[in-house]
Amino acid sequence: MQQRKARVMFIQTESTPNPATLKFLPGQTVLDMGTADFPTPESGAPSPLARRIFDVKGTTAVFLGNDFVTVTKDEGAEWDHIKPAILGAIMEHFQSGAPVMEGEGQAAGGHATHDGPDSAIVDQIKELLDSRVRPAVAQDGGDITFHGFERGIVYLHMQGACAGCPSSTLTLKMGIENLLRHYIPEVVEVRPVAA
Repeated sequence: MQQRKARVMFIQTESTPNPATLKFLPGQTVLDMGTADFPTPESGAPSPLARRIFDVKGTTAVFLGNDFVTVTKDEGAEWDHIKPAILGAIMEHFQSGAPVMEGEGQAAGGHATHDGPDSAIVDQIKELLDSRVRPAVAQDGGDITFHGFERGIVYLHMQGACAGCPSSTLTLKMGIENLLRHYIPEVVEVRPVAA
């Protein structure tokens, strides 16, 4: 009788600008394409990985990126208490061989579609977000996607560590708004939208 040797897995963690959110790096691909945002336990139904993490008491949101998992905790939970259980849930998931997403649950590309007279401007906004903004916020365990453009106002959806982050308003106003206004004169303001 031959015993199966369990694969050792080292999961790194990184803090994010949002003290309620921690970034977990399992050392392997989480999603091949896009991202998946689960702001509630109910929304995590299509993901066996998210469901395992939501089973940890104190977990309020899960965000999946290409090579990371971002977890948000509630106010009453302490990272020292729930981090080991989250690490265990992630490790158990990857060692089980179960898919990260199942059924119709597929990762999203991110940006909302936009048709109409401003489509050329919206294409420029999306290009700047993809090339300059999204790689930087992914480093912090989050994502920012295009939601809409109306009368010079760009609406963006904050996900993962960016959602509820104390510095997200500053990031939007001083960083993203200034960047978009510099390259696209039609942009006058950037606003966040709720999930």
